[in-house]
Amino acid sequence: MISRLETYDLTTGKRDLILEENTHFEAPNWSSDGTYFIINQEGLLYRISLDGKHREVIESGNAKQCNNDHGISPDGTTIAISNNDLIEGAEYGTSRIYTLPIEGGTPKLVTTEFPSYWHGWAPDGKSMVYTAHREGDYDIYSIGTDGGKETRLTNEPGLDDGPEYSPDGNYIYYNSFHSGSMELWRMKPDGSGKEQLTKDAYSNWFPHPSPDGKYLVFLSYLEDQGQAHPALKKVAVRLYDLQSREISTLCSFTGGQGTINVPSWAPDSNRFAFVSYEETGTQK
Repeated sequence: MISRLETYDLTTGKRDLILEENTHFEAPNWSSDGTYFIINQEGLLYRISLDGKHREVIESGNAKQCNNDHGISPDGTTIAISNNDLIEGAEYGTSRIYTLPIEGGTPKLVTTEFPSYWHGWAPDGKSMVYTAHREGDYDIYSIGTDGGKETRLTNEPGLDDGPEYSPDGNYIYYNSFHSGSMELWRMKPDGSGKEQLTKDAYSNWFPHPSPDGKYLVFLSYLEDQGQAHPALKKVAVRLYDLQSREISTLCSFTGGQGTINVPSWAPDSNRFAFVSYEETGTQK
């Protein structure tokens, strides 16, 4: 497999290739100061320079099975990670959320229950939202960054995933199968006022609000995938204008799982990062 870390510029409509490797990596974050990216690869997190020429591992202590749900705090000092812990007998996965210093260090457990998959920081950095499997279904929860009791925000049948706060903290954007197809939704931070934003032939995932609050960038599978978000499918990255409610397609490629799971906007709201893929052969 070839993985390509790319950026897209809204002002020019151009894609720029940052890093291409004959391996598998996923889910870029763009640093709060705009100077590097973070990706996950083979259970570890890596800091990648803007030109793609320099890579360094981010020390994460005993958390050596990090998955693709990770992100940087609003003040740029902390990383939230989701690590597949060694827990025997877990039916739906063992991911739990931790935080660690942005430069790396010892992870601090946030969610004791599992599986829990991080997706967004509150603008004040005091809480976070995530997807978790509880009581037979995947729903959206919030919790303080120091842990404690989690609060359930969705309770409708079907998968709810990809929650992320708006920059002003007035909404949480997410994707949900509640309507019978995977669409973008939003709700108030307490879980009230749920509103469906998209309704089309695609499976729509992972809405990420731009830092200036004008847009959502999100992933669309061109063929319906039900409640799944597999890798190596025909996908498009699309843009939702929050004022006009108009949707435009920015680019199409092979991708899906790992492409744009987590927040990846540049601080200037003009660019975002994503990963595209190419299969190089078949395995027996």
